[in-house]
Amino acid sequence: MAAVNAVEIFSSVQGEGPDVGRSTLFVRFGGCDLRCRWCDSPHTWQPAASCRVETARGTGSFRTLDNPLALDTVVECAKALDAPAHAMLALTGGEPLLQPEAAAGLARALGALGPEVLLETHGVAHEALPEVLPHVDVVSMDWKLAGEVRRASDPARGAVAPFDDDHERFLGVARAAPRVVVKIVVTPASADAEIDEAVGRIARVAPAAVLVLQPVTPRGPVTERPDAARMLGLAARAGQRLADVRVIPQTHPVWGAL
Repeated sequence: MAAVNAVEIFSSVQGEGPDVGRSTLFVRFGGCDLRCRWCDSPHTWQPAASCRVETARGTGSFRTLDNPLALDTVVECAKALDAPAHAMLALTGGEPLLQPEAAAGLARALGALGPEVLLETHGVAHEALPEVLPHVDVVSMDWKLAGEVRRASDPARGAVAPFDDDHERFLGVARAAPRVVVKIVVTPASADAEIDEAVGRIARVAPAAVLVLQPVTPRGPVTERPDAARMLGLAARAGQRLADVRVIPQTHPVWGAL
């Protein structure tokens, strides 16, 4: 039976995207093969030795379990957090699709408890998506800008190739999900040409997808947000090609939570 390397399992509310504010049980996977300049969870870049698990919903009290976790163990943890009372169950990371067998098994088992299953992904691992897709209700994928993100295997940020082709292939598979959300994180340094290219490809492949333009939450080397005029201008331009474009900042940093 598959096991999962997980970083944490906890109850909260969704902090970003079109489902912001909905009660959500999170299973955060360990390991990621991309490096975003503004990443809010760099502790998930490597597989974790242990996983912290909230002991009861809303308490903020945690116990620690050694990795890897049997999927049955994760399901029991979810039940202890009253999973059926949540609107959503989020498989997040790190990158869940680096562990596709575990992600598929958890999506199937956790979805049987009632809430919608949300897959949060960097949107690059298109080969792994078909194994998981039948078991999720929402695919929320990032569209990474090469000027802001590199692969872990790349020697230098400047050497990175655009992610557009990988994202387009991924979206071509993901569009079969009941709901699809594409998120672009925008920093003051984000290039308009890269964003326009992404919007054009989204419009061509999955015009019904929701596009979220997310002004970056400053962290690490990214110290400022783009201003309102920039975000509104990008949204207006994207809205000429897509029917549902939203500007939504992260809300969880407001209360000091990730």
